[in-house]
Amino acid sequence: MRLKVLGCSGGIGGGQRTTSFLLGRHTLLDAGTGVGDLSIAELQQIDHLFLTHAHLDHICMLPLLVDTVGPLRDSPLLVYASSATLATLRQHVFNWHIWPDFSEIPSAEAPFLRFVAMEEGESFTPEPGLTLTALPAVHTVPAVGYRIDSSKHSVVFTGDTTINDAFWPIVNQINSLKALIIETAFCNRERAVAEASKHLCPAMLASELARLERDADIFITHLKPGEIELTMQEIGEDAGRYRPRMLKNGQIIDF
Repeated sequence: MRLKVLGCSGGIGGGQRTTSFLLGRHTLLDAGTGVGDLSIAELQQIDHLFLTHAHLDHICMLPLLVDTVGPLRDSPLLVYASSATLATLRQHVFNWHIWPDFSEIPSAEAPFLRFVAMEEGESFTPEPGLTLTALPAVHTVPAVGYRIDSSKHSVVFTGDTTINDAFWPIVNQINSLKALIIETAFCNRERAVAEASKHLCPAMLASELARLERDADIFITHLKPGEIELTMQEIGEDAGRYRPRMLKNGQIIDF
């Protein structure tokens, strides 16, 4: 299985794209601005979208995606998320004020979009050789991370999160772990902001990685534009022994 990074930034500008990963050809994990770089033909092939949470930088391309390819598809796009996240989407996005409710277009019986509730601990297999399991995350809104399993290896994505006691015992049980994609949104001087917004800074990242008991490639995501170099320098100083690397747009992880 192949994970392609469509976006992994905590903001936009200068070629940065917000969070979205393409798994194989038919599955997206989050729907940040990077989705917009896919061709119409590629967008049309997306059958499944797994969301970590409802913040705009992770869902912003979903309304445009379903509007663009809905009429070109023979089946609805399936969107998996927690019940709380789905309720937010229905109330605040697909509400006929911000965007039409594509779960009722062209009809409730045959819509362009279907929502699938997926709670922490639950797993779905959107296609052979690919299984996603929702993991605990700690954020300002209901959120999850994901374990992504192929027939050989596993990749874990924390999603947006802060200090997360429930997360590490689960990850440490994954014998097939190949890579961990973990967020660090702020530099150390903005630790108070990180704590208030339930993100990580390099010092907090180091304390979290100290709980990892598996060998794995560590990739840093959700860096804020304008602070990338400083934050990565601090990550090197605080957590360098874990050999973390910055995740990049267009990067491929085979697993």
